[in-house]
Amino acid sequence: MPQQLLVITNRNAGSADDEAINRALKVLREDAWAEVRSTGSLEQLSDALADTGDRTIVVAGGDGSLHAVVQALHDLGKLDESTLALLPLGTGNDFARTLDIPRSARRSARVVLEGSPRRTDVIVDDEGRITVNSVHIGAGADAGDRGARWKARLQQVSDVVRLGPIGLGPVNLGPLGLGTARLGRANLGRFGYPVGAVQMAIYPPVLSVKVEVDGELVAGAHEKVLMVALGNGATVGGGTPLTPDADPHDGLIDVLIATPASVLDQLEYFVHLQAGSHEAYAKAHIVRGRTVTISGSPFDVNSDGEIDGPVTERTWRIVPDAYDMVVPQS
Repeated sequence: MPQQLLVITNRNAGSADDEAINRALKVLREDAWAEVRSTGSLEQLSDALADTGDRTIVVAGGDGSLHAVVQALHDLGKLDESTLALLPLGTGNDFARTLDIPRSARRSARVVLEGSPRRTDVIVDDEGRITVNSVHIGAGADAGDRGARWKARLQQVSDVVRLGPIGLGPVNLGPLGLGTARLGRANLGRFGYPVGAVQMAIYPPVLSVKVEVDGELVAGAHEKVLMVALGNGATVGGGTPLTPDADPHDGLIDVLIATPASVLDQLEYFVHLQAGSHEAYAKAHIVRGRTVTISGSPFDVNSDGEIDGPVTERTWRIVPDAYDMVVPQS
């Protein structure tokens, strides 16, 4: 009997995603039976996932789409019994990077067919909200908020102005440190997060909070905290190695605490962060644990790109082996 798949797509995605999904479906339907359910709201997503049977749930999208599916399954009480696979069609695809899932539609479809399910961790907060990849407060949440707004603006340019066929060629984005991009079929939304990071680096927020990991105080309320990140995955924003050793199969949360106080210290930290050398920076360190509590001055929370808050206290815990994710065979 052919493998049974339920492919979940985002009705609000652009035409570039539609093309990639069609390429992936062509591969999947060579060896499997695949039903496609296109959802445009959380209610429709919950309805689509209410009766999955023993089918593999294939998420066609990025970290936000995967977050929404895992949250819906968690809310339905079906996450533990579910097997998921991923066609990484988003702008960042950071969890796919951690899992070594190819970002090509055809190659990731081959992983769906030929990969192996592996039990995978998830982070859950004290109000039942899940995180698949990463949680940020402080500068990380601010950059994510700004980046999401820029992503929407730039995506509109991609969807409305199709420049590639006109032959305008590459556009130099060097002043933003982003290199060269080819407009048209390229997804300009992926540049939203670097632009947000640049804005945040110029006007970074600083918080007065304390951070406890497994009940031990690792940052006190007297310290000025620039950023706290809880990593289940290794990268954010399309490849920045925020918690580079995070492993979604080890039953631990990697917690990054950055405490540069002066403006010069903060700029130095962001340089180290972009270079991936921030673990060696004196005013940033990473600890690991199973529970994390942050409390103090009001802060916003960015969980897989979803912004919540402000709150004055929140606790997160790791749920080991929460669901099966199909990953490339080792």
